Amino acid sequence: MNIVVTGSIAYDYLMTFPGSFSEHILPEHMARISLSFLVDSMERRRGGCGPNIAYTLALLGERPHLMGTAGQDFDEYRVWLESVGVDTSLVRVIRHKFTASFFCSTDCNNNQIASFYSGAMADARELSFKDLPFKPDIVIISPNDPQAMLRHAQECRELGVRHIFDPGQQVARSSGEELKAGIIGADVLICNDYEFEVIRQKTGLTEADVLYHAEALIITRGEKGSTILLRDHRVDIPAVPEERVLDPTGVGDAFRGGLLKGLAAGADWETCGRLGSVAATFALEHIGGQGHCYTWEQFKARYEAHFGPLPVAFNGSKAR
Repeated sequence: MNIVVTGSIAYDYLMTFPGSFSEHILPEHMARISLSFLVDSMERRRGGCGPNIAYTLALLGERPHLMGTAGQDFDEYRVWLESVGVDTSLVRVIRHKFTASFFCSTDCNNNQIASFYSGAMADARELSFKDLPFKPDIVIISPNDPQAMLRHAQECRELGVRHIFDPGQQVARSSGEELKAGIIGADVLICNDYEFEVIRQKTGLTEADVLYHAEALIITRGEKGSTILLRDHRVDIPAVPEERVLDPTGVGDAFRGGLLKGLAAGADWETCGRLGSVAATFALEHIGGQGHCYTWEQFKARYEAHFGPLPVAFNGSKAR
């Protein structure tokens, strides 16, 4: 399958705060917040929604095409992605800018406060599916430059490409009309429960409204698992218990990578969701969106320990 993953390409600066953010936020002074947190550690990791999703797909034996824009400091990142099985030929380097950067602090309760510098990501709006040398079989439009996301969604509709719209963090800065423009016409909408509430408030769209246009609405719920809503029924997917919790960064991206692996294999929705759940837990147990690594045999063993045998379609699947 030609799987195209669009989304931000970034470096993650991940910090840990030993206390709780909530203890330092005073409700009576919400109009004038001035806070500084002394963190215990910082790591620079390769990240961004696009590469994170593509990385999990590569671990699961696919060779996804990453489509996005990066800066002058991308060369080392490109070598890494190619070495693990991600096709970066659709990545455009903007030489006068730096790659986008994500600065995130996580407290002892896994709450996060983050800032994002767009850098070269702002140029993603110049990329077009109409310029590709092939027609994708499936596309995921993950958080990116907002105008790029809308352009990609429109072109997928025009070209008849099956696509997943994944607005993620961009629901905060997108208007209701912009969100509608991305959602209406998508084959699948995926978001977490908080993001869907924001979508509902900004657009007025209910679950039924989304499903009138889409094949599926997928809502992730953290440790409570996820729900796949279809027009005639729903599938609840439990979270796979973790052996340890190190970092929630990139867990949602890993879920999407596992889900896409199932779609690429032609699996049913329940199996797709379960694959996503296993992939998410592997990511949760490591630092950063690409800090985890496993073989197909290890992944399959963990899947079957929690969900039973994988369908026949996965016999012979390989992972790096």
